[in-house]
Amino acid sequence: MSPQQLGLIIGGLLPALLYGVAGIFAKVSTSAGMPVGAHLICIGVMVSLVGAIMQQVLPAPLPSTRAMISSSMLGILWGLGTGFVALGLIKYQAPLSKLVPLYNMNTLITVVLALIIFLEWKTVDPLKLSVGAILVIVGGLLVSKA
Repeated sequence: MSPQQLGLIIGGLLPALLYGVAGIFAKVSTSAGMPVGAHLICIGVMVSLVGAIMQQVLPAPLPSTRAMISSSMLGILWGLGTGFVALGLIKYQAPLSKLVPLYNMNTLITVVLALIIFLEWKTVDPLKLSVGAILVIVGGLLVSKA
């Protein structure tokens, strides 16, 4: 197995599994009366704990200011997105099985931005990318309307 294939398993398939199961806990938490703010605080504490453990297991030197700002922006955007998911579950009683396919269309936003910002358009097959994007959109819409 090549390092890139291993990277796709560790950085793609395992997170997909973990995020999938995490969605169930979001629904259980919000259904049990957890307000959005407290939901995010609990998540933040546990993310910080996981970060501290990962830093011990995979020690690394102090990051650059650019890296810290980028990670902080990721945290802000992820926190807002997670908060809005919780709000959709709590206030609007959106079914998780319909909500998740919609917010997972975020992959298309990331793909477009990566193609532009990191010049990844140079290394992709445009036909496969287009067909995949269409399938993601159609799949998300179909599942959300099921």
